Amino acid sequence: MPSTQKWPEQGWAFLQLLLVACFSHSEEICKRRGDPENPQLSKNGDIILGGMFSFHSSWKDRKDNYIEFQFAQAMRFAIEEINNSSDLLPGVSLGYKMYDTCGSIARGIKVALALVNGNEIFSAVISGKKKTPTKTICLYCSTLSIYIILCISHFATCACLSDKTKYPSFLRTIPSDYYQSRALAHLVKYFGWTWVGAIRTNDDYGNNGMATFTETAQQLGICLEYSVSFFRTDPYEKIQKIIETIKASTSKVIIAFLSHMDMDVLINKLSVHGLTGYQWVGSESWISDSQIAAMDIHHILDGAIGLSIPKAHVSGLKEFILNVKSLNSSNNELFIEFWETLFSCKFKELNSTAENPRECTGHEDMTGVQNSFTDMSLMSIFNNVYKGVYAVAHALHKILSCNETCNKNVQLDPFMILQRILKIYFKTKEGDEVYFDENGDPAAKYEIINWQPRKNSIVEFVTVGTFVVVIVHLSIQVPVSVCSEKCPPGTRKVLQKGRPVCCYDCIRCADDSVSCVRCLPEFWPNQKKDACIKKEAVFLSYEEIMGALLTAASLFGTCMTTGVALIFFKYRKTPIVRANNSELSFLLLFSLTLCFLCSLTFIGQPSEWSCMLRHVAFGITFVLCISCVLGKTMVVLVAFRTSRPGSNVMKWFGPAQQRLCVTGFTLIQVFICVIWLTISPPFPFKNFKEFKDKITLECALGSVVGYWAVLGYIGLLSLLCFIFAFLARKLPDNFNEAKFITFSMLIFCAVWITFIPAYVSSPGKFSVAVEIFAILASSFGLLICIFFPKCYIILLKPERNTKKNMMGKGAP
Repeated sequence: MPSTQKWPEQGWAFLQLLLVACFSHSEEICKRRGDPENPQLSKNGDIILGGMFSFHSSWKDRKDNYIEFQFAQAMRFAIEEINNSSDLLPGVSLGYKMYDTCGSIARGIKVALALVNGNEIFSAVISGKKKTPTKTICLYCSTLSIYIILCISHFATCACLSDKTKYPSFLRTIPSDYYQSRALAHLVKYFGWTWVGAIRTNDDYGNNGMATFTETAQQLGICLEYSVSFFRTDPYEKIQKIIETIKASTSKVIIAFLSHMDMDVLINKLSVHGLTGYQWVGSESWISDSQIAAMDIHHILDGAIGLSIPKAHVSGLKEFILNVKSLNSSNNELFIEFWETLFSCKFKELNSTAENPRECTGHEDMTGVQNSFTDMSLMSIFNNVYKGVYAVAHALHKILSCNETCNKNVQLDPFMILQRILKIYFKTKEGDEVYFDENGDPAAKYEIINWQPRKNSIVEFVTVGTFVVVIVHLSIQVPVSVCSEKCPPGTRKVLQKGRPVCCYDCIRCADDSVSCVRCLPEFWPNQKKDACIKKEAVFLSYEEIMGALLTAASLFGTCMTTGVALIFFKYRKTPIVRANNSELSFLLLFSLTLCFLCSLTFIGQPSEWSCMLRHVAFGITFVLCISCVLGKTMVVLVAFRTSRPGSNVMKWFGPAQQRLCVTGFTLIQVFICVIWLTISPPFPFKNFKEFKDKITLECALGSVVGYWAVLGYIGLLSLLCFIFAFLARKLPDNFNEAKFITFSMLIFCAVWITFIPAYVSSPGKFSVAVEIFAILASSFGLLICIFFPKCYIILLKPERNTKKNMMGKGAP
């Protein structure tokens, strides 16, 4: 049984997909062998897809159009791939019928009408090349739209074809020029060009495209100094006038919405006049044309930028197109004609004259052939043909409720097919998304091409970016009826007084919110107020200048203290070191070393252990330091205030008592710290209030009472030490270090008294820096005031380092 008899006679017929492409400007009627309704290429199938191609631009010249064969091969490839697939239309075979229009409008319409008037229901896909007049495509679409016959184009870009009142059944797999024109305007705006000139082709392509560009440019604040048009057949005087306009203009950017054939004419004229130094912005018709680049020998177009259809790759398609022998199985006559033209030979049975130089064998090798047939530069357009066939197949797959098998009892209706194909969404095997908007247009995507000259006058077309217009695919069209437009990001609604709640004004949101939805504490709105971005975390780090300087000062103080300790150890048996308890001196130097080092715990990102360590280490080491100074001061004071012979007061201030005193004072601070850490210890804290757009990482005190108890105890010991040192300031100079202790305690107290207001008023990490500075300043004060005078005598005045001088009996 023939395959066509598998379908029900009632309500079912063949579906034909017509690919009408490559119409020539020639009005000559091609007298082809046989009736015009007979296809050049055909294959049986359950569903027949039709294609109309201009295989011959003129029967008289027998000039074959290789691009049309490439389009036909792309269609055949898609059909064969679908037939071999078990996922799409399983159990349903697709066939095809491809017709030759010979570049004739009349012949093309005759074929279209013959298909419509047949006994079959057709769903057609119409296409046209760039050089095809828009009116030609419109004639086909108008003819088929009367019968709601589906029309899909892979090469017709005119925005006029999106008018659904005139062409309700027209769709395409190539973006409309409407999007290209708007994209060009945005490209010009991106580069900041607000004063430009424009040249366009004087036809539907150029006029419609430039009209949309002009409208969008005005919205973007771009001004056109001039906008001129011409057609390649115009007299020389008109083109000369355009050149004079360019010369007289002050703008340096030219928008060229031209077909490649018109650009050919214009570039020749521009070369004669040497019009260089202009920035050209081109439409996709010529911006990636290698022939125009080759003609530009005077480098007029160097640096040109424009939009191009994105490059595409369909695995296996190139090999299928070049496999010309596969045509032989479909139509022997077309295969013979094409083969003879491709290899410039004649088959023996047709070679009746002796003038033909060689005979065709049918086994010629394609390897050495270099012509427009082997040129794959239009692969992106072949891909559009491929996607058009797959779009119809996916629509049929849904209509027939295909799963493991398809329901062949469904009655096909042209309107049903049109509605279904408008709702499809799928991805090709290469990952390309295929869908249509309500106007039958696909998502607009362009590559931004830049002409970059290379050596030997070769121009390279470099892709420097992409431009994508996302189309929201809706299954229904929703009318718009609102009192007030939706508020843009970064604003909020304020009701208009005396009007319904649907009417409102939009006012700017607060600084910390997006569309008046407050960002999370760790985020902050961007400048456009349309997104929340993560705040920068700030803390006093070792890498920044302030942290590095404080670290250096801490290490320098540690090294100085260590150096003093080594000097004292070397001269430990000398009178000046042994005087007033050398043990306390070494303990004081040790505690000063810890004071310098504890400042390092304040630098770096706060953590639980560092927060507890920094305050506890600071409190205990400073109490140890002040306790040592207090012990030394009390010994000096008691020793010289107790003048009665035989007094036993000094026995209460011997070395053992001094060690006990230092230990006792320090243990009190340890006890305070233990209570503080037990009840409410310091902890890392993120401060969001200090800065609006930053997070300050700091250590929270936990118990404020505990923190100020530690500082208060240090202040109490410092005050006692200052009082004792003040009382002992007038004792004999040779032995008395009380006046140095007094001065050091003055520095110590001054530093910590000024620390309190500075600490409270300093923001963020600067409060930490203030605390470190206070620790270092007070430590340096104690080290320099108490130990440097002794080091001066030890190293520079050794003659004064005697017991006699220490007892005040020597000359000063």
